[in-house]
Amino acid sequence: MEQDETSHFQDPLVVATSEIHHDAAAMLNDHVADEASAELADMLSGASPMERILLKASAGAGKSYALKRLVVEATQQACGQRVAITAFTNKQLRPLAIALGESLGKGTVALLAGKSAYDEIPDEVLKAATVVTSTASLPADVKVVIATVARFGAIGEHRRLTAHLGTASDGASPFDVLFVDEAWQIAHHLFDKVTKFAPLWVGVGDVGQLPPIEIGENPWRGDPGYNPYRAWPTDYEDDTRTWSRELPAVWRPAAGHLALWRAFYPEWESLDCVAALGDRAIDLGSMDEGAAEIWQQVGTGVPTLLEVDGLSDPEAADIDLPLMAFIEELLEKFFAADASLVSAVYDSDVPGRPTGAWQTARPRGDHSDPLVTILATRNQSVDDATEMVERLQRKYDLTDRDIVASTVDSWQGQTNGVTIAVHPLNGAIELDVFNSAFGRLAVACTRATHGLLMLARPGLDDLLDEAPARSGTPFGEPGTRQLPRQTHARILATFARSNIDVSDDQ
Repeated sequence: MEQDETSHFQDPLVVATSEIHHDAAAMLNDHVADEASAELADMLSGASPMERILLKASAGAGKSYALKRLVVEATQQACGQRVAITAFTNKQLRPLAIALGESLGKGTVALLAGKSAYDEIPDEVLKAATVVTSTASLPADVKVVIATVARFGAIGEHRRLTAHLGTASDGASPFDVLFVDEAWQIAHHLFDKVTKFAPLWVGVGDVGQLPPIEIGENPWRGDPGYNPYRAWPTDYEDDTRTWSRELPAVWRPAAGHLALWRAFYPEWESLDCVAALGDRAIDLGSMDEGAAEIWQQVGTGVPTLLEVDGLSDPEAADIDLPLMAFIEELLEKFFAADASLVSAVYDSDVPGRPTGAWQTARPRGDHSDPLVTILATRNQSVDDATEMVERLQRKYDLTDRDIVASTVDSWQGQTNGVTIAVHPLNGAIELDVFNSAFGRLAVACTRATHGLLMLARPGLDDLLDEAPARSGTPFGEPGTRQLPRQTHARILATFARSNIDVSDDQ
């Protein structure tokens, strides 16, 4: 990559290149999905000795599409009388209820919801699937039952399901297959309550997201290999009766983010991007110079780190109102200029193949994902960001489809056009369990389709050079076991970087 001599940004130290994009990359995931489909069919028929499928996905790999396909195909097997789908949160299950209800029919797909959650269920879910609040209300001929792991794990739920629906093909369990979405987010002690719901399990999810609970020493005083707070799939990755594969392509990011994605999944054999260079762009509209240079860099699709010097002192390391004020000024420039996000349109019949057409997402449009999302680690910082968002919404007549603010933890599984994130190590004087968690950084870095702008005060490099060494953990971080500061440095090497001094503006 040639250095732009007019730019104040330094190119990344690590740049990933690939010749595989578009439909060639999409076909890689399709091939793994084909293998998983054939394996599941053999498991249901008894031709395979496997008991579990673990389908590992990086962020934005299209895992929901693969999961939906496996569910539909399982219900078409002779031994697939009835299947269950579970996940940690309601918001993860609702899109699946819609997609499966539209594919299999409303009477075939049921969402088992808690009474307190029923009033919050969107109309599109109620239209697509059968929604009930009691087991006894499930249709007798239901093929797919969807519920959170907490709802399925309620005391007596296994007995109620079996009494109402009868047993599945094995004569003991209420379901033939238990599908688990975002499987690496569910702690072992929660999953233990639903393991007898089906003899076969299929876990699909992002191995690089935040673990169920920040993991330190094993609190279990019995078997040293068992940790009730660890994500349950970690017990089965080397199990002889577990079929495990990786989805080797990602749909979400721009091509310039590929090195960053690979930094979070360094042990994977391959990882390629469906989007090619030029498939995503930010149209800066009428933006003047100055802020335009920053937004132009973000629009290249290369992850961007801007260290802001000369700010007044923050309230705390991770509660930084002066830095938030700088972000607000940047966003003022973005929305005042009527900037927009431009994307290549891919063929619906040949996934990933460009049609030659383009689509533009503009403020106040009908796009489904937010144009801009602001992410921070602490609730107080997000409260400050939310106040900023509300001011911008009022001033520029924006909606939650245009700009939102969230904690990193709450934004897992979401997609947006541009991410503006405060680096978890901003202002830190040491690496602790919370601020150095790679899952938290991974979520912050892997939500965007068009651009990532990470902000921090100066000092990240010094912190990583000087902080006392702390042991890495084999669980709770993506990639191989490494010291946290080394892994953070590896990730920062994929960013284009610059420093700006705003002391004259104070």
